[in-house]
Amino acid sequence: MEIWGGLECTINRVGNQYFSQLDDARHDDRPTDLEAIAALGISSIRYPVLWEKHQPKQNTFIDWSKTREKLLYLKEHNIEIIAGLVHHGSGPVHVDILNDSFSIGLAEYAKEVAKAFPWINHYTPINEPLTTARFCGLYGLWWPHESNDYSFIKILFQECKATVLAMQAIRTVNPNAKLVHTEDLGKTHATALLSYQADLENKRRWLGLDLLCGKVNQHHPLYNYLIENGITAAEIAFFEKHTCVPDVLGFNYYITSERFIDEDLDIYPKHTHGGNSKHQYADIEAVRSSKVNILGPYQLLKEAWRRYEIPLALTEVHLHCTREEQMRWLNYVHQEAQQLENEGIALKAITVWALLGAFGWDKLLTQPNGNYESGVFDIRAGILRKTALAAMVKALAKNQDFTHPVLCGGGWWEKHYRVLYGELPEELASNFDCKPILILGKTGTLGNAFAKICTKRDLYFKLLSRADVDILNPVQIEQIIIKEQPWAIINTTGFVRVDDAEEQQEDCYKTNTVGCKNLAILCEKYRVKLLTFSSDLVFDGAKNHPYTEDDEVNPLNIYGKSKVRGEEEVLKHHPNGLIIRSSTFFGPWDEYNYVHQVINCLKAGLPFIAPNDVVVSPTYVPDLVNTSLDLLIDNESGIWHLANTESLSFSEFVLLIAKHQGLDESLIITKPIQEINLKAKRPLYSVLASKNGSLLPTLNNALKRYFEETKWQDLVV
Repeated sequence: MEIWGGLECTINRVGNQYFSQLDDARHDDRPTDLEAIAALGISSIRYPVLWEKHQPKQNTFIDWSKTREKLLYLKEHNIEIIAGLVHHGSGPVHVDILNDSFSIGLAEYAKEVAKAFPWINHYTPINEPLTTARFCGLYGLWWPHESNDYSFIKILFQECKATVLAMQAIRTVNPNAKLVHTEDLGKTHATALLSYQADLENKRRWLGLDLLCGKVNQHHPLYNYLIENGITAAEIAFFEKHTCVPDVLGFNYYITSERFIDEDLDIYPKHTHGGNSKHQYADIEAVRSSKVNILGPYQLLKEAWRRYEIPLALTEVHLHCTREEQMRWLNYVHQEAQQLENEGIALKAITVWALLGAFGWDKLLTQPNGNYESGVFDIRAGILRKTALAAMVKALAKNQDFTHPVLCGGGWWEKHYRVLYGELPEELASNFDCKPILILGKTGTLGNAFAKICTKRDLYFKLLSRADVDILNPVQIEQIIIKEQPWAIINTTGFVRVDDAEEQQEDCYKTNTVGCKNLAILCEKYRVKLLTFSSDLVFDGAKNHPYTEDDEVNPLNIYGKSKVRGEEEVLKHHPNGLIIRSSTFFGPWDEYNYVHQVINCLKAGLPFIAPNDVVVSPTYVPDLVNTSLDLLIDNESGIWHLANTESLSFSEFVLLIAKHQGLDESLIITKPIQEINLKAKRPLYSVLASKNGSLLPTLNNALKRYFEETKWQDLVV
């Protein structure tokens, strides 16, 4: 079983606008992308040679130069290319996916591709025809935005006809060209009342493949359904006459691929409601219901094998989630595939998908500038940053075992909390047979936030207090490391009272500098990963535009100086240590944060004084913790800046909070910070940005989630 890779490369049309994943990823702007991809050791890649990109207008010259350069690089590095011609698209603007202009047009384009690259031997003319037909013709999400059975079937027929004609055209140039046909590996589960609808959908999921294999005739269970919905006998007969049996059946299995339909609408949100001419019902992800258990790729691939007995491949393996869940998902699918291979089923490969990540799938590609989800690489800095998945893929490609402490415990889809609808199944105790994360700082805001989020993410940890281990005592640190055998230590302890530090300098330096040095020395000795935190107060504010990790530090107060010294000690004694600089943070789980203080004060009718000349980048604790954990798992090191994007003065921040909550803005008193008479001098500007890209959401997005989490809206005056 091989390991393949693939780029999320959808070009779909919404109204008159085309959305391109490749443009969003800026793949063409980075000549080094393929070098990083080749280093993974994959044997084949699903690579886009897309019709809408290369020939957006009819009868125009096709510029192959950039694509040729990339394809030749892959060829020279012995990576087999599976050329994708249409990926969830409806074709260029001059064709109509509802008629033969689409299928004939794609065949003409496919021949041009084959002539330009006669050495390419594998093609996927149309990716996931059934899914595309549903989104374009049944759900109305993508062009031509139809919502009826006729359009759905007509589009599916055109896509399958285009596949046939494209392969015929390609084979006039390269007779040995092979078809790697991809489709969603889904299944619909249902209540007894709706079993008839599930039966239709479960027959319909094979329709495209049945057409290509010439299996659709008067005896096919969907023949009458096709005729009743406007498909002619001649259109069906085309596929009997021009069979195009795939050489490889590629199936894409996502955790949302299995659906459950239920007539009990009251327990489901309205956006899930739909129906047919007989019944109204909710359509949800099967994994989220207590009424059904998903079958998973093992069972569903077995169904496909028994039906077609054609070599199989899993052609997209990806999950939008936290880093450890991405790793657990790949591990889960790989194990399912290995089991099939061990049983003698011809499973050629699994494909690690979205190597560069994906944009906008949380909104089903219906809006521009979609949210980004990383893949094997994170591209937000404009370069390819390897995530923990990269090391995992390299090991699997070499047929080597891969281990990581976060893989223990299984994925969320196997846990009781997978259920959102219905009665929760009995909770099973997590069976952790792995090394823990030690979180230092049991009484602090950040330590408790890490514990809460590690619990939610099912990351094995132990939360320790100063009584358990004093970071000023190297003997205690060494003893706890030997006893617990952690793979990582997260240090959230620290002297945080900025003004008190001016008079308690020794205590401040001990905790923020000496303690960090002790941890760094012993983490290096025992090869334990260290994550610790610093501050925006290491800067003097003279820059007046966002500080990045490369900027020179020049703290104005004792607290900032202690943090700089702590950073230096960590990097000196533990080069693989990870240091996160953050700004004023706020969170939903305790009262010791700025936003909470503002709301309490204004709700009580009391004035709130805020500096109007100190500009910061406030940071939402859940975002800070989740991203820090991802970077820790990715084995990143050095200094990183993490802050929610946007900058504003403290007075602007207070005003924004008051507006969010409808509180009395006249109670806000703004002053220059010099008039507030604080002991410690602050920089007037300490906004953080990162050379590694914007890894946290916007401040407005964070505030919205903060108010939802804390339920402040129920308490508005």
